[in-house]
Amino acid sequence: MKVKPTSKPGQVVMELNRRDEKLLDRSFAEAQGPGWPFQLKNIMVPVDFSEFSKRALEYALPLAEKFGAKIILVHVIEPTFYPDNVMIPAETEEVNAIMASEGRKMLDQLGAEKIKSGIDSQKIITTGRPYNEIIQAAASQHADLIIMATHGYTGLKHMFMGSTAERVVRHAPCPVLVVRERRHETQG
Repeated sequence: MKVKPTSKPGQVVMELNRRDEKLLDRSFAEAQGPGWPFQLKNIMVPVDFSEFSKRALEYALPLAEKFGAKIILVHVIEPTFYPDNVMIPAETEEVNAIMASEGRKMLDQLGAEKIKSGIDSQKIITTGRPYNEIIQAAASQHADLIIMATHGYTGLKHMFMGSTAERVVRHAPCPVLVVRERRHETQG
């Protein structure tokens, strides 16, 4: 586990790896007594269907089970932006509708494969900038925790691609657990 300071005084980000899952095995429900700072009722997991985001769901499941929390899967369709002086093809709305339909099917399939029948779940498909839509969904759904993946881009790739996870951490209305793929975990 790594603990890193954030730009806000008094806040830190904890990075967990597979060995740290043992920390999750302790019964959080037992720890929730008087003085326990929060309860988890809604755990939001943004997914882009990459292996990274599926891994974030794997971290969310034991917490949902321990707390009796609902898993909220969110998939954001990023629209294609055109300059003002460019004519937008008429098919754009049709393409967006197809993407939403395919996203819904993939969310349903992911939920059916990964989420046990005893865990309550909800699926949300939305269109917009991923970080903004995730933050808005977390607020509107009263998320107590967001668990999301990061692709771990650094350097120029990070500068040009930006970091959805970083923006969510900075602006989310609730705590955010960021799951990062480790090289030593993916090598056989």
